[in-house]
Amino acid sequence: MSDHDHEGEPVPGLPERLPEGEHILWQGAPRWTSLAVRAFHVRKLAIYFGLLMALRALESIRAGSTLVEAAAEATGLLPLALLALGLVMLLARLTAGSTLYTLTNRRLVMRFGIALPMSVNVPYRMVDSASIRLFSNGCGDLPLQLAEGQRLGYVVTWPHVRLGRGGKAGPMLRSVPDAEQVGTLLVQALERENGPARRSEALAVNGSAAVA
Repeated sequence: MSDHDHEGEPVPGLPERLPEGEHILWQGAPRWTSLAVRAFHVRKLAIYFGLLMALRALESIRAGSTLVEAAAEATGLLPLALLALGLVMLLARLTAGSTLYTLTNRRLVMRFGIALPMSVNVPYRMVDSASIRLFSNGCGDLPLQLAEGQRLGYVVTWPHVRLGRGGKAGPMLRSVPDAEQVGTLLVQALERENGPARRSEALAVNGSAAVA
């Protein structure tokens, strides 16, 4: 999706101009290669096709074929595997290209959608906590836990969502570059807006250090 598809936005990534007193802290999009692995599971799909090809070769050998014949039989699945992997990676790239996350001093705005762009506004007063999951490539996911009584449609907002406590869907910034820095900005903004009574937490997992 090109920038021309969002020319109607008064501010890139936002459905309307920010009101007085609100300003942008950060804007960014998912890294599509990380999104392909983490959200669209392209690596698992590649393993799946690899296992199918190995099983086909094994069955061919058991049926009396030579190694060369078994290999030729197995590689018959290769065009299908490459097509499936290519489509998934294209979908990940289009998803990342149509997505723009915006952190302001008062809310999170997620603009996404390949064919039908839409925006979701999440005021910080609706958020109980935020956390961070860092990956080895420097990217990370930033899931938010919504306050009691607040809901978000899972199907409509996927993959920019995750199921939290009690199966309740909450917004998530996916595969964000420089995630540790962005997580710190998000936590600070939540704490400034919500005050000490609803202190947010930023926890890093997968052996990474906490950002707050």
